[in-house]
Amino acid sequence: MLEPVADNGGQRHPDDTNAEEVAPVTARRPRRGLGRRIARAVMITLLALVLAPPVLTVLYMLIPPVSTLMLGRTVQGLWVDRQWRTLDEISPNLVRAVITSEDSGFCSHNGVDWEALEGQIERLNAGKEARGASTITMQLAKNLFLWGDRSFVRKGMELPLALMLDAMLSKRRIMELYLNIAEWGEGIFGAEAAAQAWFGKPAAALTTAEAARLATALPNPILRNPAKPGRGHARLASTNQSRVTQAGDIFSCVLTRP
Repeated sequence: MLEPVADNGGQRHPDDTNAEEVAPVTARRPRRGLGRRIARAVMITLLALVLAPPVLTVLYMLIPPVSTLMLGRTVQGLWVDRQWRTLDEISPNLVRAVITSEDSGFCSHNGVDWEALEGQIERLNAGKEARGASTITMQLAKNLFLWGDRSFVRKGMELPLALMLDAMLSKRRIMELYLNIAEWGEGIFGAEAAAQAWFGKPAAALTTAEAARLATALPNPILRNPAKPGRGHARLASTNQSRVTQAGDIFSCVLTRP
């Protein structure tokens, strides 16, 4: 049987008052839950960013990688030319020219040339412009994991990534990866694509002169034309050829095979 509702003259029942006082507390709980979810998402994202490079590096021991620049061009629908080649399928002339031009201490350092880096810091402290000090391994770290602008933040991130790459990969694999993702012109990536685009031949057939032109184009691959080098570029290439013949045993960690 239904009981009649008592008429209390419009006065609030004590239970009604308690319900209204509790309601705001209940409404705040989702906010705390949302904060926890955001914090958890941020932590997961940071953890993924920390773990991604070593995990990807393990994969890159076995499979050909793509650079961030190649990925960016692909996303934008721009042309990308890259033909993977093993190190044995690339002319030793190019290996020698690149090491001589970009990182003569490649076989002796641990991914970072600390002496050269210290020299650049001294230049900055003296108010001079910093240049050089970026090893092949640091350039590979940038190409694989970072963006392309020049900043101290990016340069600082290159250091631990380069040390990681040097610890996890052999020098031969580092060189192989580098020569296959380096940019040699608009949309041209890797030694094979560069050799075909600029000289109409495979990377295995590059001469010392052609290798020197390609190596000295690396600092400015969009503006320097290896097939028809300008006066300054030609002078750099000639100097590179001379230095290669006088370099001594700085290629042994890569060119150990006859």
